[in-house]
Parts: sequence; C-alpha cells; structure tokens
Amino acid sequence: MWCPEGLDEVEAELLGPPEDLKGRDVLELGAGAAQCSRWLTAQGARPVALDLSHRQLQHALRIGVSFPLVCADASVLPFADGSFDLACSAYGALPFVADPRLVLREVRRVLRPGGRFVFSVTHPLRWAFPDEPGPEGLSVSGSYFDRTPYVEQDDEGLAVYVEHHRTLGDRVRDVVTSGFRLVDLVEPEWPDWNTSEWGGWSPLRGHLIPGTAIFVCERD
Repeated sequence: MWCPEGLDEVEAELLGPPEDLKGRDVLELGAGAAQCSRWLTAQGARPVALDLSHRQLQHALRIGVSFPLVCADASVLPFADGSFDLACSAYGALPFVADPRLVLREVRRVLRPGGRFVFSVTHPLRWAFPDEPGPEGLSVSGSYFDRTPYVEQDDEGLAVYVEHHRTLGDRVRDVVTSGFRLVDLVEPEWPDWNTSEWGGWSPLRGHLIPGTAIFVCERD
C-alpha cells in the first residue's frame, strides 16, 4: 500500500508488473516494520529492508522476516554501487532529512542502470492546511512556500520528530538534479470505498485536496 488513500501496488504496478518482480533485488527505504518487503517477498523478489530506527526493525523481527534488515542512515547507504534493481519507499526516509538529494543520490548509486525508484510522501499542498480531518482542515492556515520544518520536542526541548516541507517544484528538482528521470507523478484520488479517518486523513479532505504524491523515477 502506497498511501492512506489505499492505492495498492497490485493495482498500480508502479514498480512494474508483479511477474517482473520475481528474482529482483529491491531496497526498501524507511521500511519501518517492513510490511512492503514482506509483500515483495511474496512476489518472489529479494528485498532488503532498511530503517534508521532500531526499534522499528525489532518490530519487523517480532512479526517475522525472511530477508535482511539493515539499520542505517538512508543518506549513507552501506551497499556497493549497482546492488539493486529497484528501490521503494512508502512515506519513509525522504520527508525526514533536510536535504533529500543526499538520499536520492545514494539510491541512484546503489541502483543498476535502468533501475527504478518509487517513493511516496505527503502531498506538498497539504502543508498549507491544518492537519485536521474535518471542515477546519479545508482552510489555508499557512504559506505553501514556508519551508520551516515541523518539529516535536520532548520535555527537555530536544527534537524527537522532525519532518521537512518541500514544494512540488522542489521535489521535482531534487529528483532531476540527483540524476534521475521522472517517469510519472501520481496523485491518488480518494476512492469511494475508503471510509477511514486517521489523523488528518478523511474522505472529506481526500475528495477535495490531494494527500499523497508518488514519484516514479528511473536512472539511466
């Protein structure tokens, strides 16, 4: 699943037809509990799940995995050049680094020629609206062009969560200047069957403003 809208890779085939995944080496960035890698394994792929959080990878171990788990920084990937055929990230890694080009260049380095990288992030437009699921989340509350990161702090004032805003133009430039070709930009529409409400996600908002941007990139 690429996003809260419920876009399924089985339907979208952004990584390619399911039959083409068999035997492919795939890197999942910001894997969390490695749900995507488990799905990839079921398709016959050979995934490696990477996350900066040791605790998240512990969750993956408890659930059970049959593929490598790697605790590492996505901007300094511990893999040789040309190690993977594909890379993917569903809301992982890229929103949480100040300069996503560091991650993109590393992903390009570890991909083989013709390799594809697909990643989903919160749609940049959402940053101008309150993170509320109801009508209050439909009025602009800030500047879309304000790139000040969102930061949560603990009682001692230390940052425990940081998410960075990039405009849509920033994201496109990041992809292109990092050596990728942008093949597609997918903005999933909210489907009628999805009645879920979670955080700032809801059918009300989803039917009116985009919530997710998915970038499909390829290296030469």
